[in-house]
Amino acid sequence: MKQQFKSAYAWMRRYISVTFVIVVAFVCIVLFFNENSVLKSMEYNDRITELKKEIKTNRDTLEYYNRLNHALETDPETMERIVRENYHMQRPNEDVYIIE
Repeated sequence: MKQQFKSAYAWMRRYISVTFVIVVAFVCIVLFFNENSVLKSMEYNDRITELKKEIKTNRDTLEYYNRLNHALETDPETMERIVRENYHMQRPNEDVYIIE
């Protein structure tokens, strides 16, 4: 047992210096325990990706409603169709069946 301890101690004295320990500790602190650590950067990148997808979805929705608004302003048939669908309006001589 003492022989193993002495050989391990000799190995550590030969290959591990105080400077090496300080450098390894500094690198570990910067990579894992800093506010700009690798793990937090990965989380931030994932969040950025999610937000970009959400922005794309919202832009598509905005474009749809812009087209719909333009159609409502310029095309009376489109306005009539949408009003009749959403508010269940009907002409005097027709029957409306609502299927849900």
